[in-house]
Amino acid sequence: MTAPGGGAPRAQAIRLPGRHGYAVEFSPYLPGRLACAAAQYYGIAGCGTLAVLEQNETGISLFRSFDWNDGLFDVTWSENNEHVLITSSGDGSLQIWDTANPTGPLQVYKEHTQEVYSVDWSQTRGEQLVVSGSWDQTAKLWDPAVGRSLCTFKGHEGIIYSTIWSPHIPGCFASASGDQTLRIWDVKTPGVKIVIPGHQAEILSCDWCKYDENLLVTGAVDCSLKGWDLRNVRQPVFILLGHTYAVRRVKFSPFHATLLASCSYDFTVRFWDFSKPNPLLETVEHHSEFTCGLDLSLHNSGQVADCAWDEFVKIYTPSCLVVPV
Repeated sequence: MTAPGGGAPRAQAIRLPGRHGYAVEFSPYLPGRLACAAAQYYGIAGCGTLAVLEQNETGISLFRSFDWNDGLFDVTWSENNEHVLITSSGDGSLQIWDTANPTGPLQVYKEHTQEVYSVDWSQTRGEQLVVSGSWDQTAKLWDPAVGRSLCTFKGHEGIIYSTIWSPHIPGCFASASGDQTLRIWDVKTPGVKIVIPGHQAEILSCDWCKYDENLLVTGAVDCSLKGWDLRNVRQPVFILLGHTYAVRRVKFSPFHATLLASCSYDFTVRFWDFSKPNPLLETVEHHSEFTCGLDLSLHNSGQVADCAWDEFVKIYTPSCLVVPV
């Protein structure tokens, strides 16, 4: 594949028949294990499925499958138990699942009044907290050991599409919204800490840089990605253009300080290095529908997983991330 032209690297794939993929996340514990949150009928109606997948040299297989009575829109792995995951659903609830207990959810938290589009488990040591973001315009803080939310964060004036913990600062998370803002919150203080009017369009995704505690990226319906330095938020520190439809998810690399990936309703996944004059490294075109889920492996440098509304989950290494032997 030539960069930045389009193409398809050799990928392992699994089809989830009748399920349209919304989110995918590699296990932080087990190399080759990943989870996909999916919904029937493109998430508009029907039930949802959490597919826990196992990858090896021969391909991808279904390890566990859990069904829920509404679409599942996001998934996050526990950071203190390799068997536990949390999903978020169209019925306003969060579900805690245990792959060692295949009968059903261990717990269900139902406090949001509309679809929950985002859920994330904190990565900093010494705390086990979960944040969720909803179409009801609120984010909620949860301790998985407590059966109710600890706090509700209000201020957004549109759907919250994305909530992501800082990997550096305990108790700090970011949220991205249809109100066109990126907001930074601290669980120890009520009210929003920073409001960034990031795009003149709905912001669908955000992520924190793994190497710089002040750097975040947003992806929006205006087809752009923008980088933000929290020490000076008046102007973005980079703007990445190339997608032709809304940017659905953005992810910083866990291995490269200036590398990130994005997936879009234009069916593509794109890889960028914002430090370069020509930042678009590669465009991967191997889905035939909206590409919604994207993650980069913590275990295998360069390994990527994505999922789309075409029912496929794929694992691959784009040529721009292949390490020379």
